[in-house]
Amino acid sequence: IDISSRPFKVNTGGEEYLSESIIISTGATAKLLGLESETKLMGHGVSACATCDGFFFKDKKVLIVGGGDSAMEEATFLTKFASSVSIVHRRDEFRASKIMQDRALNNPKIDVIWNATIVDMLGEPGNGGLTGVIMKNTLTGETSKLNCDGVFMAIGHKPNSELFSGKLDLDENGYIQTEPGTTKTSVPGIFASGDIQDHVYRQAVTAAGSGCMAALDAEHFLDNNPIE
Repeated sequence: IDISSRPFKVNTGGEEYLSESIIISTGATAKLLGLESETKLMGHGVSACATCDGFFFKDKKVLIVGGGDSAMEEATFLTKFASSVSIVHRRDEFRASKIMQDRALNNPKIDVIWNATIVDMLGEPGNGGLTGVIMKNTLTGETSKLNCDGVFMAIGHKPNSELFSGKLDLDENGYIQTEPGTTKTSVPGIFASGDIQDHVYRQAVTAAGSGCMAALDAEHFLDNNPIE
């Protein structure tokens, strides 16, 4: 992609397209543990979105992996459905803000498994899905099995912005920066919407809303900046 000047040039599959404006909506990818069993069981007891899938774990025992604000928030959300929520954290303290920690740790449905990491997930997609995990103590190296019905990953997201590195202004985490209240990027005529520029909400409804904003911003830009 060449966005150094208008019309912008986009190459897809060897074909080049010219465009007077571009809306970027490449999203962000949830960070995972990288386990083969995790990939196999994704959607079968393993999830990276509590608000998307929490309803399916009514009266179930679930684990959530992480130690930041997102993990605390999602753990608290899951208590609306699950019978118990265990936060699995590789260290002995959270990086989450105190208010988020207090909210989670004061919930009677939530407990914490400190100094632990999941090294394998048990179960088969076509035979009931996830049945448990194998955990490793990060201090002693000892492993143990824990039965559970679900595992939710909350260790962050990676924006799919590699294509735009060095071409658009990105924040320290790689999200495309947009002007407050708009979808405008650092290059006039280029707009960004959805999870590629939203590291807070990351919901389908907010992405759709910002997509509408981007369409309106692009239309306004084209009306006021015709190519001679």
